[in-house]
Amino acid sequence: MRHEDREMNQLSTLLNRRAALLADPAHGAMLLDGLRGIERETLRVDRQGRLAKTAHPASLGAPLTHPHITTDYAEALLEFVTSAEPDIATALDELDEVHRFVYGKLGEELLWSQSMPCELPPEPEIAIAAYGSSHIGMLKHVYRRGLALRYGKAMQCIAGIHYNYSLSEKLWPLLQEDQHAGGSARDFQSASYFALIRNFRRYSWLLMYLFGASPALSACFLRDRAHQLETLSADTLYLPYATSLRMSDLGYQSNAQASLSVQFDNVDNYIRSLHQAVSLPYPPYAEIGTRHDGQWVQLNTNLLQIENEYYSTIRPKRVIGVGERALGALAARGVQYVEVRCLDVDPFEPVGISLQTSRFMDAFLLFCALEDSPQSPDRGVADTDNFASVVTQGRRPGLTLQRDGAAIGLQTWAGQLLEQIGLTAALLDAHAGTADHADALAAQSAKIDDVRLTPSSQVLEAMNECGNSFSAFGLRQSLAHAAHLRARPLSAQKQAMFEEAVRVSIEARQALEASQSGDFDAFVEAYLHSVRLDATA
Repeated sequence: MRHEDREMNQLSTLLNRRAALLADPAHGAMLLDGLRGIERETLRVDRQGRLAKTAHPASLGAPLTHPHITTDYAEALLEFVTSAEPDIATALDELDEVHRFVYGKLGEELLWSQSMPCELPPEPEIAIAAYGSSHIGMLKHVYRRGLALRYGKAMQCIAGIHYNYSLSEKLWPLLQEDQHAGGSARDFQSASYFALIRNFRRYSWLLMYLFGASPALSACFLRDRAHQLETLSADTLYLPYATSLRMSDLGYQSNAQASLSVQFDNVDNYIRSLHQAVSLPYPPYAEIGTRHDGQWVQLNTNLLQIENEYYSTIRPKRVIGVGERALGALAARGVQYVEVRCLDVDPFEPVGISLQTSRFMDAFLLFCALEDSPQSPDRGVADTDNFASVVTQGRRPGLTLQRDGAAIGLQTWAGQLLEQIGLTAALLDAHAGTADHADALAAQSAKIDDVRLTPSSQVLEAMNECGNSFSAFGLRQSLAHAAHLRARPLSAQKQAMFEEAVRVSIEARQALEASQSGDFDAFVEAYLHSVRLDATA
């Protein structure tokens, strides 16, 4: 038996043992108590599919303080955030309601249906999101000014789906006892989430094959940047076997971030390595400085302004308070959930993601949590290379990846992984009394057997109906989704609830602005130095 086959067999044994523990009715109900949530980003565009230059509609509330409707980078880049729910179907229902409420306030504007941006104006005309005059609102705005200087505004207009996932807090003590693991419950929980993250980074290439939906982009997106894309039509560039150009180096690329070495072996080393990045001076940014003509242009001149600037396919997270740093929350209270950031917006779904995809994500992430996750620094390069190969050529016939130093066919490895994920899908279905996760798994297995069923392939096929134009396809889908959502207005009760949330968010922003003290410079200084590494001791 080859080494890698022995290892796969060993890992399956460990997965089986943990699954058997949770199959016990006395324990398995914990699997239904975890929380899931969605964050969906989308650009506001006009009826011609061009970036909207209007301000964030006041009728949607204050993006700084609204719990469900905010903005990401650009003023036109909306972000919809659901509540965290035990059943992802409930969160998706809420996401659908948010979309319907927003469409009632957009007038003639549309929500862009793609991850890659619509036709963008010159960069000076792309407005950065504004959050009012409070110190925390201005900090968010200045941070985005820094992103514009460092990466350009076009790249910040890319949209995605973020999938937030946690397991029940009651589950970790059970697994800790089963593994005879020492230490505190908080430390075991954090260590377990980092084990999940390491497995996710090993296997997330599979998600790019199954759900990548950005094989093409608008030719204007790259401006004058060098690239190796092929011309599909006068306004469209693509790669014939790509799954997700959004996740390639044409998406969120940074020469500065390429030098980062963030550690994922445990929470303490993760915090320390990221803290070093936000504290390390970077000469090209120092040449820019933090102010021009008395106006802040970036928060600092370090490699990262704050930890949020580090782009990762998955992040360990903790719910934070107003003005609290993400690293500080992790250091003080440990990991509470993970945020998956690599999913493309599904252009065929009005809300950007389907329930079937979400069910598979639950089974996949549970597999990552229960499977053994050895710490091996040598694996990191192969994981990154595998991911990069699939996003640019995942549908290439005969594509091979690297597993434990040996080549393996994508289809072969994908089939083995789906077999293992089948165990967690069955576990979830057994406790939920459904076949939803098994059905979701079967739909993904069909994509392994027939590459034409992948979203990236279907996007290219649908674009062909639109003259191979990325812009024409994006506008067609945006119009179709708008009609679907506008045809189902909210009930009077739901409408009133959303209107109340708008009112409360505006009052909350105004209260922040009225109650702040001190000057902005001192606020920034205090914020940037608010993380204490000794909190992890």
